[in-house]
Amino acid sequence: MKIHEHQGKEILRQYDVAVPRGGVAFSVDEAAKIARGLGSWPVVVKAQIHAGGRGKGGGVKLAKSEAEVRDVAGKILGMNLVTHQTGPQGKKVQRLLVEEGIDIARELYAGIVLDRAVSKNTFMVSTEGGMEIEKVAAETPEKIVKAAIDPLTGFQPFQARKLAFALGLTGDAFKSGVKFLTALYKAYEAIDGSLAEINPLVVTKDGKVMALDAKINFDDNALFRHKDLVEMRDLTEEEPAEVEASKYDLNYIKLDGKVGCMVNGAGLAMATMDIIKLHGGEPANFLDVGGAASAETVENGFRIILQDPNVKAVLINIFGGIVRCDRVAGGVIEAIQKVKANLPVVVRLEGTNADIAAKMLEESPLKFIIAKDLADAAKKAVAAV
Repeated sequence: MKIHEHQGKEILRQYDVAVPRGGVAFSVDEAAKIARGLGSWPVVVKAQIHAGGRGKGGGVKLAKSEAEVRDVAGKILGMNLVTHQTGPQGKKVQRLLVEEGIDIARELYAGIVLDRAVSKNTFMVSTEGGMEIEKVAAETPEKIVKAAIDPLTGFQPFQARKLAFALGLTGDAFKSGVKFLTALYKAYEAIDGSLAEINPLVVTKDGKVMALDAKINFDDNALFRHKDLVEMRDLTEEEPAEVEASKYDLNYIKLDGKVGCMVNGAGLAMATMDIIKLHGGEPANFLDVGGAASAETVENGFRIILQDPNVKAVLINIFGGIVRCDRVAGGVIEAIQKVKANLPVVVRLEGTNADIAAKMLEESPLKFIIAKDLADAAKKAVAAV
């Protein structure tokens, strides 16, 4: 789950992570009120959407008076903000963060994420603040310094000092940096984060280290422990089909291709997408309907896949381990009759009662394309597109 920058900063503030003073506004009047309350100029007015690159898209503005706050807030609120992360369709801005301007001396980077190669949370820092960390990793990887955190001992003081030294911090800024990094990891661990990215992490002219931006993501599997955090979810920022899929406990992620995929099991779904690409196609989605796919599950999955106008064919790839293939075949026939799908449907069923399932599909009035194995299914789906 993702949240807005202002929400991330509210959480960080609770764990004594230094962030600028500010507040969220849903109207021009609220923005002006928050700016007045800060008691100093300039202030920064920032669009709040779940995407980076807001400044380049015109979503971050400096204001030196209340009149300027009203002007820029009026322009940003309601605008369709297009960044490199939103895609050409952009996202509508429905809220703003208004916060104090900071006298910046240096821009740095700090981030925490799970490194699956070492099975540990890893703290990364770089002197290249303000840049995309992926670009830094590709072009100047030596400028990224990492510290893997042992889950038994936690984030150690020597690691905080090592990272602060790597950032070139000295004097008061060094002490402030060590405190900041320690508090950030404490927050990340306490909220069951999956990502904490501070870009830029800034050093002010008076030697304070603080988060000028904050991107916080959560591990969905741990949200049952954080009911207060779940309430921060902004459904308007998410893909509507993904929101609908979550209502039916379907794992769905929209992609850009033309082959709709319906698979049971995350690993099999990943393999299905890979083999579609191997044979020259592009998957339109990731959709895991779970191990016990019922007629209702298949119907809901179909309906969600068909909401995407880019889908030109559907590939159903089911391994009948927990669920029998003939039950899945019955569900597929029933679902297509209800949804009235009028595009090619390729079906590959393997496992318990697969022969019975194949016969059911062949004898149904619907024109299924039956595949004998996964490679054959991918070829036929790509050809159907």
